[in-house]
Amino acid sequence: MIAASLRPGLQRRLASLALSLAVLAPGLALAADWDIDQLMQSLARTRSGRAGFTEKKYLSMLDRPVESSGELTYMAPDHLERRTLKPRPENMIIDGNVLVIERGKQRHTVQMQDYPELAGFIDSIRGTLAGDRKALERSFRLKLEGPAERWTLSLTPVDARLGTSIHLIRITGNRDNVRSMEIIQTDGDRSVMTIERIASQ
Repeated sequence: MIAASLRPGLQRRLASLALSLAVLAPGLALAADWDIDQLMQSLARTRSGRAGFTEKKYLSMLDRPVESSGELTYMAPDHLERRTLKPRPENMIIDGNVLVIERGKQRHTVQMQDYPELAGFIDSIRGTLAGDRKALERSFRLKLEGPAERWTLSLTPVDARLGTSIHLIRITGNRDNVRSMEIIQTDGDRSVMTIERIASQ
């Protein structure tokens, strides 16, 4: 069972993990007609990569944002990892149908089939990384605005279970480079992540 201390914000953190990994896609030449299908095509070409991230969480109970930073790793077809280095270490790892959260000496393992709501959310993550628009649209309504040089992709939950915690996910980018991601929760709290791809050695 997921510990009570891990439940708050888990879906937001997973969304942050998955959608931010879009920045790991290699540079692609994009056609003039920029649309959601082309964005999905660029995501589908992501096989593996690393990125650094800085995230600020704006919580109603605090006067100033909480900042964290670390690295993101993706390996096709279904390995995702978010390693938080500051202010304190934490690992979130998704392999197949298993989610592992590591904090210090504590290790929590979740079998996705035991949590249908969480499994549906993970399927949305995989749909994003795979560039599978149909899979993504099972849980979100997609809206792409702006030209390729400065676009915004908005994801609004259509799944009632996701909608209880996530109001909107807003991703901005330049062509195939994701620059920032904002996750707005239904309680008004939000997080903003900036992402920078780490070049392969």
